[in-house]
Amino acid sequence: MTSTLNQQIQQFYDASSGLWEQIWGEHMHHGYYGADGRQPKERRQAQIDLIEELLQWAQVEQPERILDVGCGIGGSSLYLAEKFSANVTGVTLSPVQAGRAAERAKSAGMAGNGAGTSAIAQFQVADALNLPFADQSFDFIWSLESGEHMPDKAKFMQECYRVLKPGGTFLMVTWCHRPIDRQPLTADEQKHLAEIYRVYCLPYVLSLPEYEAIAHTLNFQQIRTADWSTAVAPFWDVVISSAFNFEALVGLLTSGWTTIQAALSLSLMQRGYQSGLVRFGLLHATR
Repeated sequence: MTSTLNQQIQQFYDASSGLWEQIWGEHMHHGYYGADGRQPKERRQAQIDLIEELLQWAQVEQPERILDVGCGIGGSSLYLAEKFSANVTGVTLSPVQAGRAAERAKSAGMAGNGAGTSAIAQFQVADALNLPFADQSFDFIWSLESGEHMPDKAKFMQECYRVLKPGGTFLMVTWCHRPIDRQPLTADEQKHLAEIYRVYCLPYVLSLPEYEAIAHTLNFQQIRTADWSTAVAPFWDVVISSAFNFEALVGLLTSGWTTIQAALSLSLMQRGYQSGLVRFGLLHATR
């Protein structure tokens, strides 16, 4: 099941990443529109603001070795490398994404093969459930909207714990469903989530309290969580409004059915936020 899912994820991002970059740029994640979600912003600026707000919330100071789990085409990796003059390693299941990220690092002078730069970003194809790194290799692990793809959430978080240095910071930001401690998911909610899973190649998502419970069982320290659903929900309105201009439509027609299907299903996420079913969860912890 994991192998098949990984192939689906790889194929989805192999097919769609070029179009996303062409239409929306290098950052493949939500934007931040103020705590109340009402600050009008240019979409790409909102995505940069999300990175900065997350770093401030997690109190990230000056990491030297960073792992970006689910790096996309390197948007966050290059940003973090430059901001902290750090050595960043990005991993993704998509060879297309890893190749494009490496190209962007080279263009930015961050490929690590030249003299005089302390900001380095390198990329490779790897499975986050079996990270190809030694124990205690990184002092900051950044996982921005990749946890939802993981078929075994506990194994993923365990791997992050394993490669994190003592005292290092783990920041996971992921799609969640609403808490279920007071009321289980209804049949309609389960059906809505199942459609999201099918379209975006997700095995399942958890509620934020469930992620927090896993972190406790893995002996993470200084665990904090937050729900930023309100702050990021306007992102889907912006994406929907920009998805059907001429350039985007031409790109969709050439990128294949999975990408077309995802574009036609953007309202699933929009309605999920509106109903409170879909949540944007943050988890910070240290080792």
